[in-house]
Amino acid sequence: MSIERTSISQGHVVVMFLCYLMFLGTNAQLVFGQESDLEIEEAEPILTGALSDPAMAPLKRTPPESAGLYYTIPGRTTLYFPDDTTRAYMNLTRREPVEYLQDVDPGWDGWKRVRTLDGANGLVREDELTNVWLRISKSTQTLFVYRGEHLIDRIPTDLGYNFFSDKERRGSTGDPDHWRTPEGEFYIANKNPYSQFYKAFVLNYPNAEDAARGFEDGLITQDQFDAIVEAERRFAMPPMDTELGGWIEIHGDGTGERNNWTQGCVAIQNVQMDRLWDIIEVGTPVLITP
Repeated sequence: MSIERTSISQGHVVVMFLCYLMFLGTNAQLVFGQESDLEIEEAEPILTGALSDPAMAPLKRTPPESAGLYYTIPGRTTLYFPDDTTRAYMNLTRREPVEYLQDVDPGWDGWKRVRTLDGANGLVREDELTNVWLRISKSTQTLFVYRGEHLIDRIPTDLGYNFFSDKERRGSTGDPDHWRTPEGEFYIANKNPYSQFYKAFVLNYPNAEDAARGFEDGLITQDQFDAIVEAERRFAMPPMDTELGGWIEIHGDGTGERNNWTQGCVAIQNVQMDRLWDIIEVGTPVLITP
């Protein structure tokens, strides 16, 4: 019989990647939004000069190739015994961090040997693991794409009308000041291939932190607060119709020129959406920094 385990909060994967960066000695300022071009080039010099070319081929999902931190993709991932892929050991929840144990991996096709943060050890299907995450720097209007600690792409973004302020509540044509791009730790809550803006990755704004602030400020009810917190626990879509606003997306139809015209969303060129589409999953961590 497999064992069901409790979920790990959505921010923990980003935190673990940050800790991993510092452990490896990588400049942590790169992740916290204090980067310069020099720091980006030092972090991944082989990619310098190639990252801004929108004509590059789509990024592909790849199985774990080196030891390090990954996370599970599906709502439920089965961890099997280390020597038997027919014997389930326990169930892992979406976005559970695991360490790929390359040194003791048996090399079986389609399987990887991993260890959870609490020490459970076994085999999982390799297509259920990834280490992709996104960081959006509002100050440079750039979307950075990472595999673990490795920067693999950077993409110019269009942001909200008032992009330099953090989002606090719903904006409107009568109050465009609140068409703001939010800041904080988010995840991809849904993928929409039929967006009015070509394609879209829907973010879980408002998140639990936004809900706590909104409840304290009297913008949302206790029931709305509870619904937002519960959605985050399950990596689901939060309520989008509260006074906090919603439907903040990374979507297409961007100009590629770092303009500010959206109602809080992050817009990139359609060719870049196509490049990202296959490697971004529901649950992919997204860090938006000032």
